[in-house]
Amino acid sequence: MYRIGQGTDFHKLVEGREFWLGGVLIPHTKGALGHSDADVLLHAICDALLGALSMGDIGLHFPDTDAQYKGIDSKILLQKTYELIRRKGYAVVNIDSTLLLQAPKIRKYVDDMRRTIADILNVRMDDVSIKATTTEELSFIGREEGVVATANVLLRAV
Repeated sequence: MYRIGQGTDFHKLVEGREFWLGGVLIPHTKGALGHSDADVLLHAICDALLGALSMGDIGLHFPDTDAQYKGIDSKILLQKTYELIRRKGYAVVNIDSTLLLQAPKIRKYVDDMRRTIADILNVRMDDVSIKATTTEELSFIGREEGVVATANVLLRAV
């Protein structure tokens, strides 16, 4: 049996924060603002995994009102989400994701992100797709005020 999930996450970009994407620290003048490390890609993947099994969303399982998640590394959230999926008897088949950001260019970091995600989810790097696009300087993304990630996952019963 297969299940498909889709996730989306948005975060504001501000000066004075580290910029984490896909579990990798990306050098930039701004970082994403959030209760955790604000890694939009990992958050979108968590939501896609949870959504595939009708288990709610990341905010339900790791609420931003809970002090234990303040500043947490989103790789830990992804690992915990993966454990929830495994307990339900499912494994990840593949992930297809897209980052929407004007800057910085992330091509040289994509393989590190894919490797990080693949290691956490116990899949091959080839099972993790990460693409990026700009909005041609349109909207809050184009003005470098925010970043968005979308993710689709396919799960299979094991």
